[in-house]
Amino acid sequence: MKNIILLSGLLLIGLTISQFLPSLIPSNNYNDSIHYIRILTSLALAFIMIRVGYEFKFHKNTLSEYGWDYLVAAGSATFSWIFVALYFIFVLSDTATVTVWKESLLASRFAAPTSAGILFSMLAAAGLASTWMYEKVKILAIFDDLDTVLLLIPLKIFLVGWAWQLGIGVLPMFLLLWVAWRYLHQLHIPITWPWVISYAIIIVLASEGIHRFSMLIDNSIPIHCEVLLPAFVLGCMIVKENNNHVIERPTEKRVTLLISAIFMVLVGLSMPSIINIADLKDSLTPSLEQTLDWGWIFVHVILVTFVSNIGKLFPLFFYRKEAHWKERLALSISMFPRGEVGAGVLILSISYGIGGPMVMVAMLSLTLNLLLTGVFIIIVKKLLNGAGVKGTPKLV
Repeated sequence: MKNIILLSGLLLIGLTISQFLPSLIPSNNYNDSIHYIRILTSLALAFIMIRVGYEFKFHKNTLSEYGWDYLVAAGSATFSWIFVALYFIFVLSDTATVTVWKESLLASRFAAPTSAGILFSMLAAAGLASTWMYEKVKILAIFDDLDTVLLLIPLKIFLVGWAWQLGIGVLPMFLLLWVAWRYLHQLHIPITWPWVISYAIIIVLASEGIHRFSMLIDNSIPIHCEVLLPAFVLGCMIVKENNNHVIERPTEKRVTLLISAIFMVLVGLSMPSIINIADLKDSLTPSLEQTLDWGWIFVHVILVTFVSNIGKLFPLFFYRKEAHWKERLALSISMFPRGEVGAGVLILSISYGIGGPMVMVAMLSLTLNLLLTGVFIIIVKKLLNGAGVKGTPKLV
């Protein structure tokens, strides 16, 4: 319980500081500062995902189950996305024009991906790493992030037209998944924390290098390579024999908790600054301008957060032979946390000129979901305790 409070508090500290960064940092240095924060965030995320991949139990004789898991994860992401998109189109917009549809479909995609880094850090801190729910949510969270990245490609094409850069990242994703499958736990390399940090640095540098190189070719449509999947795949490849005891050492656990804590602060810091309501009103139609004040914004944020999380309840209706309904509900609620990937979608939306009330409401909804992460994990623990799941620590 104390680790959940610690990580939640650090996340809140990062979020709070992020709102003051524009006034603390000169405007000509602000974008560079945010870029470096995101690089450090990616570094911490890569460390976490390498460890998650290393602990991942992959059964090659049950391939069809993973296909089913992907469909469940994609359904969870899709329902959250569609519910929010419809809200943006029919509630936050005056008219459902083609432009409004395009912008809403992209901006609302922030609701789809679960924050794998935040989720795994919180669940591990809560002592839930030995449960069926944790093993299942690991694959669902990876798959729904993968589904989000894949679907962003046709959404970008829909918004700005075809460009070769938009399709070039698809093949490496499937190649990485094949590598994880083919070379599962066959790579003989160390797993101690200094080595894992070194692997994470290499992955982040490679990702950043590809991004910088693509900008030299065409800076209007750069290639974005997320570190989550390659880091996870590398972890899956590392041999577990004679290594199982390593990550259980007290030093390894302390370093893992420290990096999770740093990651929480960095995720908060990487959130965009909330747009001042006065700056928005110039872009609004008269009917929206009359109704969009802070009271209405609060209502919209609550409703968008609610409908986005309703979509995440999709896994509740599956795995009936494997788990009690409380475990399935816990699995669904554990998919609620959003974070760095959702923020990336909003930043992408802003870069394409999408603004107005939908972006502000989306940003505040994402922030609210982040703040509620600790609450979600506590609810998950209570549900698992209520289901009598073996190995679930009691709340203290």
